[in-house]
Amino acid sequence: MKYGYFDEEQKEYVITRPDTPAPWANYLGSPDYGAIISNNAGGYSFVKSGANGRILRYHFNSDDTPGRYLYIRDDASGDYWSASWQPVGKDLAVYKNECRHGTAYTKITAEYQGITSEALYYVPLNKTYEVWRLRLQNTSQTERKLSAFGYAEFTNDSNYEQDQINLQYTLFITKTYFKNNKILQTINQNELKDKEGSNGKERFFGCVGTEVTSYNGDKTAFLGSYRTYGNPIAVEKGHCDNVLNYNSNSCGALHSSFTLQPGETKEIVYILGRYNDKDSDEILKAYEDPGVTEKEIQELKDYWHGKLNNFQVNTPSSEFNSMINTWNAYQCFITFIWSRAASFIYCGQRNGYGYRDTVQDIQGIIHLDPAMAKERIRFMLSAQVDNGGGLPLVKYDHNAGNEDTPDDYSYVQATGHPAYRADDALWLFPTILKYIGESGDTGFLKEVIPYANKEEDTVYGHLKRAIRFSMERQGDHKMPAGLHADWNDCLRLGKKGESTFVAFQLYYAMSIIKDFAKDQKDSEYIEYINKVQGELFDTIQSLCWEDDRYIRGIKEDGQVIGSKKDAEASMWLNPQSWAVISGLADREQGEAALESVHRELNTPYGVRLMAPSFVDHAFPGALAILFNPSTKENGGIFSQPQGWIILAESLMGHGNRAFEYFKGSSPAMQNDHAEIRVLEPYVHGQFTESTDSPFEGRSHVHWLTGTASTVMVGCVEGILGMRPDLYGLRIAPSIPSDWKEITIKKVFRGKSLNIRVENKDGAEGGYKEMYLNGVRQEDNYIVENSLKEENEILLVM
Repeated sequence: MKYGYFDEEQKEYVITRPDTPAPWANYLGSPDYGAIISNNAGGYSFVKSGANGRILRYHFNSDDTPGRYLYIRDDASGDYWSASWQPVGKDLAVYKNECRHGTAYTKITAEYQGITSEALYYVPLNKTYEVWRLRLQNTSQTERKLSAFGYAEFTNDSNYEQDQINLQYTLFITKTYFKNNKILQTINQNELKDKEGSNGKERFFGCVGTEVTSYNGDKTAFLGSYRTYGNPIAVEKGHCDNVLNYNSNSCGALHSSFTLQPGETKEIVYILGRYNDKDSDEILKAYEDPGVTEKEIQELKDYWHGKLNNFQVNTPSSEFNSMINTWNAYQCFITFIWSRAASFIYCGQRNGYGYRDTVQDIQGIIHLDPAMAKERIRFMLSAQVDNGGGLPLVKYDHNAGNEDTPDDYSYVQATGHPAYRADDALWLFPTILKYIGESGDTGFLKEVIPYANKEEDTVYGHLKRAIRFSMERQGDHKMPAGLHADWNDCLRLGKKGESTFVAFQLYYAMSIIKDFAKDQKDSEYIEYINKVQGELFDTIQSLCWEDDRYIRGIKEDGQVIGSKKDAEASMWLNPQSWAVISGLADREQGEAALESVHRELNTPYGVRLMAPSFVDHAFPGALAILFNPSTKENGGIFSQPQGWIILAESLMGHGNRAFEYFKGSSPAMQNDHAEIRVLEPYVHGQFTESTDSPFEGRSHVHWLTGTASTVMVGCVEGILGMRPDLYGLRIAPSIPSDWKEITIKKVFRGKSLNIRVENKDGAEGGYKEMYLNGVRQEDNYIVENSLKEENEILLVM
């Protein structure tokens, strides 16, 4: 079943049926002022923190209410509807609706009974309030007397939990006022008397473009007793009763009545934010100019499209194009900027940055905005402990050089994270390699950055300590210990248990730092790395290779995890893909391991994390058994590793297999089967239910997942073959054999590359010849100093 389509020209996803299987969301603004909105205008807003700066209410895991509601009433007939299909929910046989989710804006249009409406929602660039622009046009042949109602449901406390649960307190701390065409809400008003507005406890909901005819600041007065958002008593009657909140639930409800002649249009701009009376008046005054909203929307498009246009592809797959050019890229920015903090699933209660999550998320935007990535890399390096490990959770108010660590009880008590994780700091290596590769900023390795707790070091020194962290924490077989977790938070190998996955990461990190050491002319360290990397290679090959697969690890009691002899969980995805990504597996092993993945883990909806699911034979430490079979880490199609298997197959030159995996897990490929996937067909979710589930193919936990980054890397570095290093760019596509030509427009170190790949012979990988600006090259590698400002590149496969 199809509910919408990709409009690649506008960089929008267009929802043509509003009765989507779940609320399909978009992000507006930034964490400084965040707003999440569904295709039916459900959602919430907050300042800085979804948990502690909440402005609007939302019912999670429920009915997509409340939201940013705009009601329209025909005052002659008494009929009423909403500018979004819900909450009124008119019969779709007579109510026409379209929602366009764009880059940081959402536009919902509707037609009903001779009235066309357009509701545009956005947060202006670098501003900390939101705009709802309502345009109404009379498309009938007669004069129409209409009313418009704007409704916003305030929280009574900025803390989400306090507002929902502590009702003996939060019901009695707010008041609302009507002032200058707006509802003003105050919290703990007596506290504000001497410091008005200084503690962020005032919010407003006002409008420009019409005089307010009536208003409500009390939720019950607007909705009425035993009514819903779909039939508010005020809208049904045609006016509010001017009742304000005192010891109850607050809202902002603004009613305006007016007459529209045939063909006439009325525009009303509603503004919502956390500002006091004086400042909100100044904000509203700025929107008396009718051209402001058009200017601000264009600024948003220019900002976001400017970033996305740094990398654009054209392939025979429109779904691949839409994801890489727009939606996967935009999701990478949202995941990066919002740090997986707030969605319709996450309530915003995370109290910091997860180390591994954040460092991985950086990778997805590096090819689009290296400068933005650099700032976050600096921040995460400053959250590395002087022993080389990462702080498992980096507090939002992180104070580099002065932080406690997991070695301190105070840190554990404050964050709830009791120990280091094995993989955290190892993610720095591919991330920094990608940053230097895209930017050419080799000088970054010499930049001095503090550690989280004490001391400081160069970036290169930070990386050396990350290697040392893993080398000092090994199990009995001299492989890296799994510690508290090794990416899979549902796998406990024991403090001295050993992780094959982390061993591959460490091996890969050693290869990367060896290149950095060459750049730094650190021959003594190169000699050390050659020695320990060779030893690690021998250990992994002798202990972890089992006929046609690599095992998952060894528990501290010696039990092998992921042996093909196991009754359950005998095949694991990540060791196989990372054996190839790390460069450790030889050609024969890589082919065998990847073939085992396809045979035992592949499904029509992506590759399972492991199989068979745990049911009867879970070992102590296999926390995944808590989940139903084929769910999340228990044999589900966990989405993040899909990018790694795409990359692994691409590195092996398997273009057909790489694209097969892209198709299986790609949201866009499920666009015509949205009733199965349920989640938005334009963004990745955390996992998809697999073969043991009666709902195979159903996906969960939208938007804020590391999948955005890993799949972007798998497609850009893998399928499209854009592989920068310290001194230039290797172009090595691994594409489906039936793709006869692709083009790529890429900004690389400030220069424009127009790349054309010809594949007339139907190859999956490899190349015959490559030309740069008409000159045949020795191979498929371009040195930076050979580039002009504008470059034409032809690669023949």
